[in-house]
Amino acid sequence: MPNIRPISDLRNYSEVLHDVAVGAPVFLTKNGRGRYAIVDMQDHERMQATIRLMNQLAKGRHSGEAEGWLTADDLRAHFRARANEK
Repeated sequence: MPNIRPISDLRNYSEVLHDVAVGAPVFLTKNGRGRYAIVDMQDHERMQATIRLMNQLAKGRHSGEAEGWLTADDLRAHFRARANEK
């Protein structure tokens, strides 16, 4: 169950921060509406990594659609050539 608290609870911020855990953010409301989320640093870093991965996947898909896709045989040939260079 999400931990939702009014922003006025930040007057006692140590109690609010105590409730923040990995996978368990605290959501703060302002005037009865969701406004902020306090997340554990590990969750934040995981979200940032996910965003970077999704951006790279989108770039790859765009490149494949614009320049054409490689076949499995093309990939094998490419990596065999690289292995033989070393």
